Amino acid sequence: MQDQSKPVNKQAKPILEVKNLKKFFPIFKGLFSKHVADVKAVDNVSFVLNEGETLGLVGESGCGKTTTGRCLLRLIEPTSGEVYFEGRDILKLSSEEMRQVRRGMQIIFQDPYSSLNPRKTVSDLIGEALMVHGMVSNEDEKNHRVRELLNKVGLASSYLNRYPHEFSGGQRQRIGIARAIALNPKIIVCDEAVSALDVSVQAQVLNLLMDLKDEFQLSYVFIAHDLSVVRHISDKIGVMYLGQMVEVADSKELFRNPKHPYTQALLSALPSPDPKKKSERILLKGDVPTPINPPPGCYFSTRCPHALPICREMDPAMKWVSSNHWAKCHLVDDRRAAQAGPPNGLHERRKNPFEESPKPQSDITVG
Repeated sequence: MQDQSKPVNKQAKPILEVKNLKKFFPIFKGLFSKHVADVKAVDNVSFVLNEGETLGLVGESGCGKTTTGRCLLRLIEPTSGEVYFEGRDILKLSSEEMRQVRRGMQIIFQDPYSSLNPRKTVSDLIGEALMVHGMVSNEDEKNHRVRELLNKVGLASSYLNRYPHEFSGGQRQRIGIARAIALNPKIIVCDEAVSALDVSVQAQVLNLLMDLKDEFQLSYVFIAHDLSVVRHISDKIGVMYLGQMVEVADSKELFRNPKHPYTQALLSALPSPDPKKKSERILLKGDVPTPINPPPGCYFSTRCPHALPICREMDPAMKWVSSNHWAKCHLVDDRRAAQAGPPNGLHERRKNPFEESPKPQSDITVG
């Protein structure tokens, strides 16, 4: 099996490799709690994150982005799959071994209000992990380190003994960021880290994250639903739909030449900065299928304007499109299929990228 976990850039070193990750939530019914079905929240997700790289995960609400992020840190135990952090499959580690690994993997939560304990001061919120992992030996060392971290995220060291309710949303999120970098991690999962903030504050926090990335040589898994935000911060982007990764590409390549029809629909919703430029919005019909009983074949076939009979029968493999670009679509390597759709404007725009692309060299058997 050839997969996309091999980096295109030979100088880039993978720090995180995810292979066939699944998370199914069982549904029980009846007096005896009979297992009747599963919610397929994450279904065969695979990707690679290189050192110093930011991978953006985007998709509609409920597509499995947050569940994927939490499975990476085993905050939620995956059903199956492999997650390699620095060459070790962390899903096989004991709780004590995982405790040590978590020094290198941290998370920034979406809600800056509920993610901070209201009964603890800033000193305790940030410094607790330092004490637990033995990085400081006494209260004075802890407070000194916390002051340094507060300065790193743009907060005054005098905030040391304040409580979360005394801060604004943006300030609380900065405290969460300080807590995430306290243990000198190598990877940070940013779970909708700016979604709950005002637009002006979003820009400040994004710039802070980018500065910290350069200063501490961090790698990010950046989860968001705002494509403009993801485009600004990400080196490459993974698009998720109904628990599956449907397209992965470098950020510029994805916005320039999206291949999967779902990605095309998402990007068509972005406003153009040029008021004179007319853009045709791709409106998807129907609702997202239930993850309890997804449709056969391609999960997107029930809403895709270019679906063919094969799409409703066979689940497509992740196909190589070009350098560092993959898409989970039957039409990627079948130009005859791309030409078989209805002769309308949307179809022509859909077909043109296939005509421009080189012939795929290999398949990637990623779910």
